[in-house]
Order: sequence, then structure tokens, then C-alpha cells
Amino acid sequence: MRTVLVTGSTRGLGLAVAERLLEEGYGVVATGRAETPELAALREASGGRLSFAPFDLSEPDGIYAFVHALTAAHGTFWGLVNNAAVGLDGVLATQHNRDIERLIRVNVVAPIVLTKYVSRGMIAAREGRIVNVSSIIATTGYSGLAAYAASKSALEGFTRSLARELGRVGVTVNAIAPGYMETDMTSGLGGEKVDAIRRRSALRRLPSPAEVSHAAAYLLGPGGAAVTGTVMTVDAGSTA
Repeated sequence: MRTVLVTGSTRGLGLAVAERLLEEGYGVVATGRAETPELAALREASGGRLSFAPFDLSEPDGIYAFVHALTAAHGTFWGLVNNAAVGLDGVLATQHNRDIERLIRVNVVAPIVLTKYVSRGMIAAREGRIVNVSSIIATTGYSGLAAYAASKSALEGFTRSLARELGRVGVTVNAIAPGYMETDMTSGLGGEKVDAIRRRSALRRLPSPAEVSHAAAYLLGPGGAAVTGTVMTVDAGSTA
């Protein structure tokens, strides 16, 4: 059984990806700061194919030991989904430096360092899949999300360059760029903002986390074997 490590999988898109991968027959190691009731229920129903490993990605110095312990317990990972992220909503000029630094640690430094150590097993096995979760904000921009947009742009550049490095050993590296999704995050934007986003999309709606999770499953599965260095947009046509 192939095993995939999914970060930020206690709710939202990460939880949907974990559920989708279980349906596809993978083993899943889910990470987050604390297990949620939703993830616990999924784990209990998984027949032992999903396990939870708590970890705070805002402390990247602990990543090496974390990956070492996971690899000892689960073997080499087939896939890694870098989904965990922090969002800051507000004008850059008034944001605290400590908040910006935490965002960069979680959204950029942590996935790069985590990929560094997880990919070593993939390189030795000469196979594996890495999927980074970006955002359409990396290319469209959005007022009040400057630091977040910068972090996701960095992740896309990382994706393309690492695809060049690892392609020679049979490891693919891709990114998914979701638009605004029907999640707890968008529910806090207010009705008018969400309605405006819906009207701008070609499909006149927002994608669901379950729909975006199909993109991750595709890139991790046999259909994605020849796809690398790509950013796949799933936004119900918001950027069409």
C-alpha cells in the first residue's frame, strides 16, 4: 500500500484530500496541530489506513526528527501533499512583523524543509509524488493578502524548480491552485464578497474542497505520471 503524508489535514481541503486518498486505496498520515473530531471520525472509519501525527509547522527546526520518526513507522512515503498554510487578511502596512514571519515559516520554509527530508526516501526509491497547494491569489493578487500571495508565489517557483531536480529520478512535483472554496474561511468573508466571487466565476459558484481533492488524487495517481512542474488551477472558472 502506498502511503501519502498530508499536512494541514484536520479540516477543509486537507481533510478532503485525506478522505479522497483513502477512497483511492492509499494509506494516509495526516498532520496538524491537534486532531479534530472530523479527522478522528475519518481515522476510526479507515480500518487502520489513516493515522494522525501532531506537529506544528511553525517550528521547522523539528521537521527532521518528525520525518525520521514517521519514516521509521510507515516506511518511505509515496506522496507528500503540502497543504498546511496560514492566511493573513489585512493591509500590509498595519500587519505585525511577527505575523508576517510566522506566515512565511508555515507557508514557505516548512514545506520546503519538509519536502527536503521526505524526498530523500523518494530519491532512493526512484519514485514518488509531491503536490504543493498554492492559490490563484499567487497570480491574480488580492487586496489585503499581499504576504499570503507572496508565500504562494514562492511555493509555485519552488514547485517548478524542484520538478527539474527530481524529474531525473522519477519523482514528480506539481502544485494545485484552488480559487476561493466553500469552506469556513470563505464563510467569514461576508455574503456580498462571496457573492461577487461567485458571479465572476464561469460556473457561477465556488469549488468545494471535495472537488479540489480530485486534482490531488490525479497528480498522485497513475494519470499524473507524466505531469510535472505544473500548476493546476481549480477555481470554477474564476480566472477564465
